[in-house]
Amino acid sequence: MQIAVLTFDRFNELDSFVVAAILNRLRSQGWAAHITAPTEEVTSMNGVTVRRQRPLAFAAEADAVIVGSGIRTREIAADAALLAQIRLDPARQLIGAQCSGTLLLAKLGLISSVPACTDLTTKPWVIEAGVDVIDAPFVAHGNVATAGGCLAAPYLAAWMIARGASIGHAREALHYVAPVGEKAAYVDHALGVVATALGIPA
Repeated sequence: MQIAVLTFDRFNELDSFVVAAILNRLRSQGWAAHITAPTEEVTSMNGVTVRRQRPLAFAAEADAVIVGSGIRTREIAADAALLAQIRLDPARQLIGAQCSGTLLLAKLGLISSVPACTDLTTKPWVIEAGVDVIDAPFVAHGNVATAGGCLAAPYLAAWMIARGASIGHAREALHYVAPVGEKAAYVDHALGVVATALGIPA
């Protein structure tokens, strides 16, 4: 499973790095999550500069895509030329978005008819884009999922791993990153959040 983690200038480190780290727990299964950006380098909202691992065009060929957030997402959402470079196919790909990344999915027409999740700052912009925003950390419809809040990244990762590999693999990946002394409770809670989307008992 090759995954594009869309990461734009002034990105939120928690969104891009946490989900990528969890997804890369499945490297032994042939999984790889790549920081994917329109430029050679991108700088985070807190001044951390990283080199991309894949160009933006990689999103079209990836098996799955995560759209991260950042403080310039509204500018990106208004950039028709840049949006035209983001080619996603929910019939073939698993697609997830976190926080303001949900606004980009809205602008790309991928969540126009289903409820979605986002952060509180982005909520009015997503509503303005014609999407019904619900007060929840995660929701999925078919191959498209959205999450709200920086620490909702594990929910997206768990959903993607469970869909692309198995619930057992998702449980193992979450167990690795969960706080010591709270691992069982943390994993059970996270899988409970995404249970409905996965068709398993909550």
